[in-house]
Amino acid sequence: MIVYPNAKINIGLHVIEKRLDGFHTIETVFLPIGLSDILEVIINKASKEKHVEFSTSGIFIPGNPSENICVKIYEKLKINFNLPALKIHLHKIIPVGAGLGGGSSDAAFFIKIIDALCELNLDKEKKLYYSEQAGSDAPFFIENKISFAQGKGEKIFPLLIDLKGLYLVLINPKIHISTVDAYSGVTPKKPNISLKNLIVETPIENWKEVIRNDFEESIFKKYPQFQSLKQNLYLSGAVYAAMSGSGSSLYGFFREKPELNPELKKYVIWEETL
Repeated sequence: MIVYPNAKINIGLHVIEKRLDGFHTIETVFLPIGLSDILEVIINKASKEKHVEFSTSGIFIPGNPSENICVKIYEKLKINFNLPALKIHLHKIIPVGAGLGGGSSDAAFFIKIIDALCELNLDKEKKLYYSEQAGSDAPFFIENKISFAQGKGEKIFPLLIDLKGLYLVLINPKIHISTVDAYSGVTPKKPNISLKNLIVETPIENWKEVIRNDFEESIFKKYPQFQSLKQNLYLSGAVYAAMSGSGSSLYGFFREKPELNPELKKYVIWEETL
């Protein structure tokens, strides 16, 4: 069975407070996009032992394959379910550590595929439970619809906004930004108006005045190239441009497909009409 775990971008991101458990309370909007990995899972009938054979191709994934999030999810599920041996192959297309949720998406799609393949009959709450153990933004990929997120990012609420027809340009300058470093540069602050209300009530042409990503200020100071790339997106005609998550990807929404200058074009990793 083959599935295509897709990426997401964040529209706005507020870091509200640091929690006692070391995580941060945030609010953001997740938008699923078409950029996807390829995940294949098959039952390994030839194996006498109930374990996973995991392989990858495409973009290099650092770390030991046995520590991959899909393997970890398999081991967690195996505690409660009589799972068969599996062969998992992940072809990585979504950049790693790019603020696009690639690893979380792989985990959520693996939960959905193993549920179908092994007939586990997991209800939505169980899928959300297992996905949350994979990453704070992984529960979003269970429903995989534009959503407002709170808490660590795991509390997901459907959001009705119409972005249909906008043209998305996604760029990545291939600079790795540690999530820990990104959070260390942010001073948590409760916003006066909820991000959800700002996005729903503000025309997209005015988003650049009111919709912010709290990571941008410190990241742009440390990496001035990001500020330059964002400005270039606006100069190319974007109605809204921002960094996704804690970086290192940036995106722009356009009314039509833009003519990009060479500085932007060399970093484009995905384009689509929403």
